Parts: sequence; C-alpha cells; structure tokens
Amino acid sequence: MRTDPRPDLETIGRFYPEEYGPYRDTRVGPDDGRAPQTPPWKTLARRLLAPDNRRVPELRAGRMLEVGCASGSFLLQMARAGWDVSGIEFSDIAATAARALGYPVHVGTLDTAPPPDPDRLYDLVVGWMVLEHLPNPVQALRRLCSWSQPGAWLALSVPDAGSLEFRVFRDAWYALDLPRHLFHFNRQTLGEVLRLGGWTVRRVLWHSNPNNLLQSLRYACLDLGWKATADVLLQIIDGRRVPRSRLVLGRLLGLLHSSGRMTVWAQRDERREP
Repeated sequence: MRTDPRPDLETIGRFYPEEYGPYRDTRVGPDDGRAPQTPPWKTLARRLLAPDNRRVPELRAGRMLEVGCASGSFLLQMARAGWDVSGIEFSDIAATAARALGYPVHVGTLDTAPPPDPDRLYDLVVGWMVLEHLPNPVQALRRLCSWSQPGAWLALSVPDAGSLEFRVFRDAWYALDLPRHLFHFNRQTLGEVLRLGGWTVRRVLWHSNPNNLLQSLRYACLDLGWKATADVLLQIIDGRRVPRSRLVLGRLLGLLHSSGRMTVWAQRDERREP
C-alpha cells in the first residue's frame, strides 16, 4: 500500500522536527549509555519481558551500516560488540549527535550517500522502522545489496499492515503515521519487495511491544471524545501506570504475531545481480 498524496523531498523535512521520537529516544546520555548496576532478578525480568525491537542475526563482528541511525544509540551498542559501524541519517541534528559518539555518519538520504570502498563492503545492514519512510524501497534495497559482501545480512523492522490491528482500527491505526510513512507492508509484500531488491528472507520476528495497540486505542478514544480514557492510555504507554502489565501484554502480542510490528532478517541473494 502506498500513501497518496504524499510529501515530496522538498517538504517532507518539516514532518521530522528536532524532537521527533526516534531522534529523542536514541540519544546517548552523559553516562555514555552504560546501564547502572541492577540486581540479577531485575536483569532476568527485563530479559523476559522487555521488548527487544532491534534484534540482528548472531554473526561474527564485521562492518555494519545503519540506515536511519538517528542519534546513534544502536551504533554505540554494536560498536561495543566489536563492529566497525557507520550510519546514514536524514536529520542534521540527529546525525551530529551520532557523530559526536565518534562514528562516521552521512547526513542526507540513502540516494546521496557515497558507496563504500570495494574492499570495505558491509557484512550487516540494519534499518529500524525506516523502509516505510523511503520513496523508492526497491531501489534502496538494490543499492544496499550492491554495497554488501556476498552472504551479507539485512535486518529491517517495519509496521505490519497485515495485522488484525489495522483491519480493526483502519484510519485510526497508529502505525500509519501519516504522512511520514510512504509505504505500508504486510509479510507477503515485504518479502516481495526484498526479493526485487536482491535479498532472500530468512526469518520474520514480531516485536513484543504493545504500543501500536495502545496508541491505536488512544486515537480511537480521541475520535470518540473520550479524552480522560485517552489520557489514561497515554500514561500506560509512557510506563507511568501498570508497567508490568504493559510488558506482559507486549510479550503476549509478540508470541501471537499480533503486535503490528515485525523485523525481517534477509540475506543477499547471490543468484541475482545487485
């Protein structure tokens, strides 16, 4: 599915303000992102319940590119795991924050980014909730394929427009995120777009995250004029109310493939020319 009408390249920047959520949420604080010491039981509880929305295949560290790296927290995470990381980011302010961490980040679109040196192709490419923002996803995937090593991996997350949520909420579905989301994929159309881009799907994972459902309920309440209920839902989303119940709901939705958010792992198709 395709958003129409949609912003063009000259106007779309106004829909990505400095305080846009992904820019804010990926900032690294003055403690350089190191987590404080926590009791073992809390660490176990977080592993069991906390949504892990940025999962990648288990690979030996190599060169990684993050498309839409925002303010750089995932670059930092992977660099600490031994990866040689770089990024591409549309926002100059977010890219500056990522560069301040010490990583090379191209400011601009994927189309304007320079290709890597032939002897420094990527082993892993990631993009968290970014493919739906691109005006030509097939062309973008082909470009990334040509920048990747034989056998390289791609990890992408997108909203799941094939979910029950979308069929229930329709124009109140939170993950439509108009007008920023230019395309809306289900599992089948995402697989076809990846195939056309030179990638073969290896695994699909659904996020353990209830925010799509809770935000869609909030939108529906606002449409009905139920502001008090919408405010309560916002407090749950922000973790100010029943945080454990929220985590359990997210885990249940992920197990049922019903969270409305999915990550796909794909590998470069060596049978096709990039």
